Amino acid sequence: MTPQEFYQALAAQGIVLTEKQKQAFETYFHLLVQWNQKINLTAITDKNEVYLKHFYDSVAPILQGHLQDQNLKLLDIGAGAGFPSLPMKILFPQLKVTIIDSLNKRITFLKHLAEELELDGVAFYHGRAEDYGQNKAFRGQFDLVTARAVARMQVLAELTIPFLKVGGQLIALKASAAEDELQEAQPALQTLFAKVETSLDYQLPNGDSRNLTLVSKKKETPNKYPRKAGLPNKKPLS
Repeated sequence: MTPQEFYQALAAQGIVLTEKQKQAFETYFHLLVQWNQKINLTAITDKNEVYLKHFYDSVAPILQGHLQDQNLKLLDIGAGAGFPSLPMKILFPQLKVTIIDSLNKRITFLKHLAEELELDGVAFYHGRAEDYGQNKAFRGQFDLVTARAVARMQVLAELTIPFLKVGGQLIALKASAAEDELQEAQPALQTLFAKVETSLDYQLPNGDSRNLTLVSKKKETPNKYPRKAGLPNKKPLS
């Protein structure tokens, strides 16, 4: 997907980018490739592949109509090089975006990227989701949590649901269908008072399979969740 094809695909969904937004994606690409030589950010560095598999893929929730209100607080867990939240932020500048990532080098990259792109309303924190999930400044504070290829839903639910306001939603992006995974995660979701609203299989323009799963928080998360760092992965809720 060339940059022009990316712009056309967005325009087909009613999203026409300004020159500033187009330049932001171009700068994002160049900084990603440049910093990738110093720290491991991505295995994808071909320009057309980055526009397809990082930029286009990241804005799927917007293109599919799951994110229409720009005045929301969004948390991205394990965002790595900023996906999916920062491409979403470029499209919807009023989004308030917070990123938590466990590797400080990636946080350094993201801070530099945000400065270069002149992004307002973004914040970056180094640490584990389990720790921040017990912090009152973060717990129950967000309208949306995004996670792209982070963990199986059985684990991911515990890492993300505590951050949501009641009525808030988790948007999980994955590379493949998640039916068995969602079945496995049902006990964990029930424990956390969360419910799968939709799980949609779709394809990127090149035919690659993708899945978007939307989970809603129905009640306040019990205080003991998330458990201590490492436990959700070692002993998933069942």
